Amino acid sequence: MALYVMLTKLTTEGRKTLMNNPRRAFEVNKEVEAMGAKVLAQYALLGGYDFINIMEAPSNEVIARVSSALGSRGTMEPLTMSAIPMQDFVRELETAKIIKD
Repeated sequence: MALYVMLTKLTTEGRKTLMNNPRRAFEVNKEVEAMGAKVLAQYALLGGYDFINIMEAPSNEVIARVSSALGSRGTMEPLTMSAIPMQDFVRELETAKIIKD
């Protein structure tokens, strides 16, 4: 499965929701799984974003669905990026070098 990083910023409504129900952060993970993706790791952040989620999904289409569905609620603004494990990235660079030479 492909890996993705989702950075999120809470909206005013999202901050209210989380303050009223702090466990809501975990409930969303179940919803993500129901849409076909899985949260592998989740962290609260200090700075420009409120949360970072490391996720896996079978395709770009699935993670697009997850990101769109979560963002459409108006409680958070997601920024979703694909991620490549470093060993895979290095292997691809080495392959590209062999082809170039």
